[in-house]
Amino acid sequence: MSTQPSTDRPDVPSATSDGFVRGLSQFIGGPLGSHATRPDARPGRFWTAPRIIMALTCLILAFSWVQKSPCMSGDWQKNVQYTRFCYTDVLALYYAEGLSDGAVPYVDHQVEYPVVTGYFMGALGLPVHWYGVNHPDINQGSWFYNVNALVLSLFAVITVAVILALRRRRPWDAAIFALSPIILVTATVNWDFLAIGLAAIGLLLWVRKHPIAAGVLLGLGGAAKLWPLFILGPLLIIALRSGRLTPWFQAMAGAVVAWGVANFPVWYWQHEAWLRFFRLNSERPIDWGTLWYIGRYLDGKWSSSGGGPFQWLSDHVPTLNWVTYALFGLACVGLLVLGLLAPQPPRLAQLAFLVVAFFLIFSKVWSQQYVLWLVPLIVLARPKWGAILAWTVAEIGYFAAFYAELIGAGGKPVIPEGTFVLASTLRLVTVAVLCGLVIREIWRPELDVVRQTYGGADPDAGPAEGPDDGWVQRLRSSFGVGAPSPSPVVVPPEPPSVVKV
Repeated sequence: MSTQPSTDRPDVPSATSDGFVRGLSQFIGGPLGSHATRPDARPGRFWTAPRIIMALTCLILAFSWVQKSPCMSGDWQKNVQYTRFCYTDVLALYYAEGLSDGAVPYVDHQVEYPVVTGYFMGALGLPVHWYGVNHPDINQGSWFYNVNALVLSLFAVITVAVILALRRRRPWDAAIFALSPIILVTATVNWDFLAIGLAAIGLLLWVRKHPIAAGVLLGLGGAAKLWPLFILGPLLIIALRSGRLTPWFQAMAGAVVAWGVANFPVWYWQHEAWLRFFRLNSERPIDWGTLWYIGRYLDGKWSSSGGGPFQWLSDHVPTLNWVTYALFGLACVGLLVLGLLAPQPPRLAQLAFLVVAFFLIFSKVWSQQYVLWLVPLIVLARPKWGAILAWTVAEIGYFAAFYAELIGAGGKPVIPEGTFVLASTLRLVTVAVLCGLVIREIWRPELDVVRQTYGGADPDAGPAEGPDDGWVQRLRSSFGVGAPSPSPVVVPPEPPSVVKV
C-alpha cells in the first residue's frame, strides 16, 4: 500500500507555498506534515474547511453589523458617524434619495446610481416606508439599513461560497476573504456587494461552461456598478489565446442584452433620470485619496504659485476625464499585450484583478468602499497572505485617515493634510505592488501557487481552456518570447465539496 499522500486532498497553506502562513505555523508546532492526518478530512466530521470559512464569514459580517450599530438610529450628532467609523451611505441615502418619503427611484427622484442599484434601493426602501407609515413608532432608517445589511451580507456569503467552489483544492484561500478587516469595516457602507455577488456568480457560470448565463450575470452586475463589465476584457484575452472565441461572443451577447434590458425602462420612460449617473460622473471633480488628489497636493507644495499640471486638470474636469480614460485605455492595451505574450495563458482571475485595479488607480473617484471590488479578485488571483495583509493595513489606515479628513472638513482639523495624503499614497502604492506581483506571476507562471495546485492549468478558464492558437504561437515567436506554451496539464478530478452554488 502506498504511503504517498493523496494528490486529491486540498492544499494546506502552512505545508505548501505560503511562506507567511508557514512562518506563523511555527508558533503551533510548525507546518502540517505530508503524511499527517488532517482533522478536517476525517470521515463524518462536520467542521470541514469550507464550513469553517463560511462560519467565519458570517461571524465577520455579524461583527460588521455591530461595528455600524452606533449609526443605526440616524441621530448623527457631534460627528458620531465619523468618530465611531460607522458611516454608511445606505442609511444616509434613505433620506437623501427620497425613499423615506415614498419616492420611487428614477420616477419621483433622480437616483445617482446605475439602475439595478436603484431598483434594489426601491425594492427594499418602499416596503419599509409603507410599513413605517402604518407603524409610526418604528425608525424607518434603521429598518432600511438592517434589511439592506441582511441582503448585502447574503451576497457576501454567496461570494465566499463562489470562491470556495472555484478553489476546491485550495479552500483556505477563501479565509483571506472571510477574515478580512476590509469586509468588517466596509461591507455595508454602500451597495457594492450587490454587484460583487452578481459578478461572482457570473464567474462561476463561466467556469461551469455556461457563457451566456455568465454574460447575463456580468451584465446585471454592470448595471449595478460598472466594473463587472470590465471582466469581459480578460475573458476576451483568454479566448484569443485558445482561439475559442464563440463562448466569449456568447458571454458578450448575454451581457449586452442583460444590461440593455435592465436599463431600458428607465432610459425610455425616465431618460433624464437615467442620464444623471453618467452626468454626475462626468462632472465630478477630483475625489479624495486618488492619484490626482495626491498630485494636486504635491503641486501646491512644490510650486511657488500653487499651480501645476494636476491643479490645472482639477480646474479643467472635461480634460481630466479624457486623461483618465486614456490612461485606463493604455493600461488595458498593455494588459492585452501581456496576456498574449506571456509564456502560458494568464489565468482569468489574474487578468480580472489587474483590469479592475487599473481602473481604480487611474480613476478620478476612488470611494472608500471600492476596495471591496478587489478583495475577492486578489484572493483568486494571488492568494498569498503576506502582501495582502500589507495592503489591508494600508487600506485600514486610509479608512481611518479618511474619516479624520471628513471631520476636518467640518471645521475641526484632526490630522494634517499631509498625513491624509500619505495614507492615500500608501493605499495607492500597495495596490500597485499587488499589480506588480500578479504581473510577475503571469510572466513567470512557475511562481503561481494556484497553477502549482492545479498542475499548471487555469481552473477558471472554463470554455476558453486549451493550448495556444496557432496565430498566438506565431505572434509570440515573432517577439522572441520563447517556445509556445504547452497544453494544460490534465489534473485529477476535483475532490468532493460541501459547498454547492
